[in-house]
Amino acid sequence: MKKKVLIIGFGSIGKRHATILKKFRMVSNVYILSKRPSKIFKNIKKLSQIKQIDPDYIVICSRTSDHFKHLKYIERNLSKKIVLIEKPLFNKFHKFNILKNKVFVGYNLRQHPVIKFIKNFIKNKNILSVNIVCNSYLPNWRKKNYKTSYSSNKRLGGGVLLDLSHEIDYLEWIFKRIKRLDLVKIKKLSNLKINVEDHVLIAGETEVCNFIVDLNYYSLYPRREIIIDGNYFSIKGDLINNSVEIYLKNKNKKIIRFKNSKNYTYIKQHQLVLDKNYRTLSTFKNANKLMLLLERFRKLKK
Repeated sequence: MKKKVLIIGFGSIGKRHATILKKFRMVSNVYILSKRPSKIFKNIKKLSQIKQIDPDYIVICSRTSDHFKHLKYIERNLSKKIVLIEKPLFNKFHKFNILKNKVFVGYNLRQHPVIKFIKNFIKNKNILSVNIVCNSYLPNWRKKNYKTSYSSNKRLGGGVLLDLSHEIDYLEWIFKRIKRLDLVKIKKLSNLKINVEDHVLIAGETEVCNFIVDLNYYSLYPRREIIIDGNYFSIKGDLINNSVEIYLKNKNKKIIRFKNSKNYTYIKQHQLVLDKNYRTLSTFKNANKLMLLLERFRKLKK
């Protein structure tokens, strides 16, 4: 049976989700909840109108600071719906239970071919350490006006820690729970016109290995990499260039390249949701635990 989809929020990411889902054969209609008019999709402007549509699948991609308000309304007024919330789950931890609907959070890097390959490759291997880096220049990827984007605004849920929490999510997804923290630095270092942190450095130990995570908004040398050192092997995953380099004890080097379009991880994520194949998705419970962890980082920051 074909599904009715509702997108809450119609900024750049909302438009991306709507455009992707419109092409799915199993989707009958895509509705938009936004004050911004759309010539392509059917519009509603109030939360109270959701009941009239009675959507099967709801994607929340409003401002991070509005996520909780929108999810709370859905949970109180609808049941047996599937909900996907763009990451991060909220701008701060909320003690909230989901009882009537299925809720997932859009940590779509779990569907990246490099991350999927690495998760499978390291199974049953002895891992010594992992180094995760995500460095970028905020004005280059919030091109319209980075100063007014949610990424730049504390009240709207911006800042490196929340915005780039993909890296923390997949760290624990692949290497299990963080059990010890040795260093947490969360600072504003650059002259970017923002009122949030632009650098995060975290080091510690998971149940599997030692780790370092380095995130920033100000680097003109864009990098999104994961480097793993184990007994008798090292592996480097490059999420920008979609490649994996494997180094072995005998000095052999193997390079694997993947096809990965701009929308691939989003398409794959929606496909899994609509097919009810939830195994690799971030659940509400997962993401809420992550929110608690991020708040723990803030309390320990130097």
